[in-house]
Amino acid sequence: MASCSSYRLSCSIPGHEMDVRGLAATFFPHGAFVSVSRDRTAKVWVPHSSENRGYTEMHCMNGHNNFVSCVCIIAPNETYPRGLIATGGNDHNICIFSLDRPDPLFTLKGHKNTVCSLSAGKFGTLLSGSWDTTAKVWLSDKCMMTLQGHTAAVWAVVILPEQGLMLTGSADKTVKLWKAGRCERTYSGHEDCVRGLAVLNNLEFFSCSNDASIRRWMVSGECVQVYYSHTNYIYSLAVFPNGQDFVSTGEDRTVRIWKNGECAQTIRLPAQSVWCCCVLPNGDIVIGASDGMIRVFTENEERVASAQDLQAFEEELSKATIDPKTGDLGDIKIEELPGREHLNEPGNRDGQTRLIKEGTNVEAYQWSMSDSRWVKIGDVVGGSSKQNSKSVMYEGKEYDFVFTIDINEGGPSMKLPYNVTDDPWLAAHNFLQKNDLNPMFLDQVANFIIENTKGHTLGPAPATAVDPFTGAGRYIPGSPDPRQGFGTDPFTGAGRYIPGSGPAPTASTGVADPFTGGSAYSSAALQKSVTNIYFPKTDGVMFEQANATQILAKLRELNGNAPEDRRLSDEVLGSLEKLLFTVSDAKSQDQPTAEQIGILWRTSHWPEDIVFPILDILRMAVRHPEINAQMCGGTEGASLCNHLLGLMSPEGRAANQMLALRIFCNCFSGSRGRSLLLGQREAVLSRAAELRTVCNKNIHVALATLVLNYAGVLHGQDVEIEAKAQCLSVASSALEVVQDKEAVFRLLVALGTTVSGDSTAKDLARSLGVASQITKYASVSDPAKVGECCRLLLDELQ
Repeated sequence: MASCSSYRLSCSIPGHEMDVRGLAATFFPHGAFVSVSRDRTAKVWVPHSSENRGYTEMHCMNGHNNFVSCVCIIAPNETYPRGLIATGGNDHNICIFSLDRPDPLFTLKGHKNTVCSLSAGKFGTLLSGSWDTTAKVWLSDKCMMTLQGHTAAVWAVVILPEQGLMLTGSADKTVKLWKAGRCERTYSGHEDCVRGLAVLNNLEFFSCSNDASIRRWMVSGECVQVYYSHTNYIYSLAVFPNGQDFVSTGEDRTVRIWKNGECAQTIRLPAQSVWCCCVLPNGDIVIGASDGMIRVFTENEERVASAQDLQAFEEELSKATIDPKTGDLGDIKIEELPGREHLNEPGNRDGQTRLIKEGTNVEAYQWSMSDSRWVKIGDVVGGSSKQNSKSVMYEGKEYDFVFTIDINEGGPSMKLPYNVTDDPWLAAHNFLQKNDLNPMFLDQVANFIIENTKGHTLGPAPATAVDPFTGAGRYIPGSPDPRQGFGTDPFTGAGRYIPGSGPAPTASTGVADPFTGGSAYSSAALQKSVTNIYFPKTDGVMFEQANATQILAKLRELNGNAPEDRRLSDEVLGSLEKLLFTVSDAKSQDQPTAEQIGILWRTSHWPEDIVFPILDILRMAVRHPEINAQMCGGTEGASLCNHLLGLMSPEGRAANQMLALRIFCNCFSGSRGRSLLLGQREAVLSRAAELRTVCNKNIHVALATLVLNYAGVLHGQDVEIEAKAQCLSVASSALEVVQDKEAVFRLLVALGTTVSGDSTAKDLARSLGVASQITKYASVSDPAKVGECCRLLLDELQ
């Protein structure tokens, strides 16, 4: 197999009527790839069977009602042995196609703006990024979780080889690492929008940006190298099969090939925006650009285009126009440029650019190392004095047009700068983003630019230019903006009451409840039985033990030292005492009164440094059916939830955090409490997950119990998979920091309950890497229930 010294054109495919915005190599057929375009189509291209170069359109797919922005391939599985094709579009949707039909198998809906990036992982997981500032994780036709944290459009997403790790790049200039649905790390360094991501291996990845740089990152957080060569926005990256070298494309009309950390070759195209690239298994590079063409480049001499096609490509390149304002050619003083004789001197590196004066025009040439000659790459628009004299200055730069667009009657105007060599849609996007305008107006603004710059007439904007939003001279937005511890124990001392300090459950002999420790199972007994006594566990786990005498003693002590204006009367203390004994004694015939419940609610808002004894009374009280029904229903329930969430603030006191978690757990004892917590699930579990980093075993046990109770109430119910996905996410993230074995055990049971009998939840758990995360617990023998439960869960996930 012969090899060229550099990449050369293999073929040009006039496959689309508008910009080619995404490319991806397919699993089947071998050597094929798929392209997506602003013409709203996706097409599969297969190599010519009788030739060594060229491609034939095999399949065309239609499903979007607006531009198609991105594409990725979902790996083959038993149901779809040839894999699936996922496309994202400006219609906010993701379409999933097979190779058997032109219309989608199904459509994923959920994003609120353009879907601009897709990445597929193991077990059918799909990650999407959108202008709505979020990324979403999908499995089959369901959204598993939404990744929220970026403050601007999510331009790039990728799933790392290590299960459960995902990356997102955003217009907020950052890259974020996600695990189990939670942001684990933010990478800062780029000075402008992050537009593309590419994975090297488990430990490293690339990012590219509008700041014209490429950065190489360690997953652990370090930026180990920055690459400079592009002179404008960089849109896409693709890594070669060797896992080190890569290719990049951008707004400077170039494809750049990087080898051994250096830009080894620059290929210029007769199109301003080189939007996308992919690398085929044979090492060839496929490029998509704003002229609607797909071009394939190769190092293999046998696949290089014919001399006639190479000549045609060179002629097309020579007729292109180049805008010096992109920064690619620097400041041009035509009177100082040399003539054609300058081309008699050879270049000293591939891709070197040289400008010459030809009459009143400026021509650009590029040195080709493989051909040892200068190749014309276009005429420089604005290179003559005559053209420059008509440019319009805006923010220190010269433009061919600067349109004025009014926002509101009497409000400030907005400027829309544009050069005739710019891409209209990119200029429109930059205008909308800079001015915080709704991206839904992209088409209108781009079409306005095209309509009012027909003929590439240089000079000021025509007086008849029509505002793209209203058809007149005013823009009045009509749609909403889419962006719309216990570190030191404070309770020490003889006879002191310490919430949560009761004796830990102890194991005994005999198979029984592994949570209470009473008549607990033995490992030998479990091994003799085929019954899984751990999960699914659908009856809630409560915190029922309390020492009423110590609670009341602490309450009276703190009340005696409280400020006079916050001190409780003897009548109030007596009411709380009577209520506590009523709800603590299972044999009590007394019923709580409305007055007692009202006092409990009011006093639960005592100062945070002394409120914990009352919270402990509230913990016991919500187990009572009448109190559960009254305090967890309607507006009272919402108020209770908000109050407890406030106490669980990461900056709050550890005692209050723990007791708030326990109160939530005990709310599951009644139907009103379960309904309340199901309705508030997202907020409660999100806040609870923040407490996993607090170094306190009682908090960890309470957190694990809360997740377990949620898993139990969701088990077997017809609920959105995103609810179970949150349980998996919180349990998985907590297991990374929790050390207490009882908390670990309850988290394992929560995971087992979530996936038990639910194939979709199992697939999601696999994609999140749960099995690899929990394997270390399989060998735990003290307590034995941890290892036994873990092994059962691993069997479930096989």
